[in-house]
Amino acid sequence: MAVQSWSGTLKSSRKTALLQDGKRKIHYLFTDGQEMVEEYDLETDELIVRKWRQKSKIGGQGQWQVEVGEQLASPVPSLDSSMIKENCSNPVFTRKDTKSSFQWRVRNLPYPKDVFVVSAEPSERCIIIKTTNKKYYKKFSIPDLERSQLPYDGSALGFTHANNTLIVSYKKPKEILTLEQELLKELKKLKATGEGDVDCKTQ
Repeated sequence: MAVQSWSGTLKSSRKTALLQDGKRKIHYLFTDGQEMVEEYDLETDELIVRKWRQKSKIGGQGQWQVEVGEQLASPVPSLDSSMIKENCSNPVFTRKDTKSSFQWRVRNLPYPKDVFVVSAEPSERCIIIKTTNKKYYKKFSIPDLERSQLPYDGSALGFTHANNTLIVSYKKPKEILTLEQELLKELKKLKATGEGDVDCKTQ
């Protein structure tokens, strides 16, 4: 799917807008039945959340999959005090973009910056994070580049490390920036329900 094809898919989708809690929430319904929800900060226009849902094999609603923003943990009733819990010191990988860059944060990585190696792999269409002490390894793609069939560029990649958190940034290609600007203009034209109204699609 090229940039123009993805742009057309967005434009042809059914969209519902809601203004709530200082955010512009947009629900997209695509012709194949997939749903996407985005949340933008009303003051900065920055994307806060993007998540997807598709119908299950038996036609029911599937689970939301978070692409941008933090995945909220499902509450699990603690029926047994001996139940094994996930270690809270494990690395936590999340995506939080800026207007100019795709950005990922990996918390709970208490190693010096020179231990980290971050690279773009154009042939594999992915980004790889690894440590020379072999304590952490992560391989992931950038869905925005995949949807628009854009190449991976190592020169667009950079990273910093502070407070046990690795921050990886990838400068958005001009094609993505143009697409995002055009989309935001369209979204702002949508008639939105206001604060206090309920739109079950965006919950």
